[in-house]
Amino acid sequence: MTSAAFDPDLKLTPYWWEAAPLTDAEPTEIPARADVGIVGAGFAGLSAALTLVRAGRSVVVFDSQRAGEGASSRNGGICSGNIKMPFGQMIKTMGKSKAMAIYGEGVAARESLAQFVDEENIDCGFDYAGRFSGANSPGDYDRMGREADALNEYFDLGAEMVPRSEQHRELGTDFYHGGQVRPDTAGLHPGLFHKGLLERALAAGVQVIAETAVTGIQRDGGEFQLTTARGTLTAGEVIVCTNGYTGPATPWLQRRVIPIPSQIIATEPLPKETLERLMPKRRMCNDTRNLYNYYRPSPDGTCIVFGGRRGADTDDPRIKCTHLLGNLIEIFPELADIKVTHSWWGYTGYSFDFLPHLAIHDGIHYASAFCGSGVVWAPWVGRKAAQRILGDAESETVFDTFEFKGRPLYWGKPWFLPPIIAWYGIKDRFGAGRI
Repeated sequence: MTSAAFDPDLKLTPYWWEAAPLTDAEPTEIPARADVGIVGAGFAGLSAALTLVRAGRSVVVFDSQRAGEGASSRNGGICSGNIKMPFGQMIKTMGKSKAMAIYGEGVAARESLAQFVDEENIDCGFDYAGRFSGANSPGDYDRMGREADALNEYFDLGAEMVPRSEQHRELGTDFYHGGQVRPDTAGLHPGLFHKGLLERALAAGVQVIAETAVTGIQRDGGEFQLTTARGTLTAGEVIVCTNGYTGPATPWLQRRVIPIPSQIIATEPLPKETLERLMPKRRMCNDTRNLYNYYRPSPDGTCIVFGGRRGADTDDPRIKCTHLLGNLIEIFPELADIKVTHSWWGYTGYSFDFLPHLAIHDGIHYASAFCGSGVVWAPWVGRKAAQRILGDAESETVFDTFEFKGRPLYWGKPWFLPPIIAWYGIKDRFGAGRI
């Protein structure tokens, strides 16, 4: 992306913050005690907090940044509840029963998110637009077809294969070799969703203490001490929901979550007829590259929000996102002269087995590793952690049945990512997709 591609007023902050600006924390005294202390004020932490406080528990939520400043307001707003391992492959490696439990929970989690947005009347542009996944090679298209057949057989999802000859009814491009449509995927405005979730948590009585990092958690008999630079909270239970922003205060989790940067750009407003031609059904979109792209029209239908996993070894959004415009123009050549108005990035949190996890270690509850699909999984797993504390039968989840493993020589800094990214780039160049 050359300097000519930047809008003169380029913003290095998320596009979502235009409609849902973050607010600085008000000076707040840390209470001496609470029933539950939560670390992380994103989708997972606030969902857990709201569940608990409505059940009569006192809850204090800490965040080292402004509430929602991490992945919750930096993601693409695609509500997929993806699992990185294809369903057919999962049947072969884990068995049909476990595979159906995992993918079945994805169905339930998506429905739960839609129900929550509706019942809480959160105005965040939630829309079941469906998802188009473009095949980057004919082989990928064939594999996607087998995956669609399996998903329809076991879950009746209505997944449909679209051949290249009919691709323009889904996406105005000749770049892909056809693709797969799944009608069960939705989109929302993540900034407005977080804003609504935060407002409901505060109104219910949750105390949110932002811009206050928890520097340590010590167990003291049947209670915990959450230490910050501004004071200490004593809590009967603790939930940690830091995902890709996990730090040294929770070393057990830090060894198990891989922070992977994800980059996003937003284009300048496009003519209405252009967007209708390029994305006629306003689908959420992705592709089958190993270093894959994910993109969508903005909820108001004015521009394209385009993200990807491949990032440079820098934290400068101008450099880190340079490849994204090239990928966008590759798909839609007529956008060659488009300007970029926003460029930003953030951390996703992955586990080594590519599954979300709900775990307890030394009495602390951990809800983390949403593996790039946190819009659906974070509220779901956060709520499950709260329900477990409450002794609620609905706390049952397949994601607490897997051991949350780390790896030798890994302590929270993913030194192995650069060679992996380089290898994935080579595979993509030779058409070896990830599906």
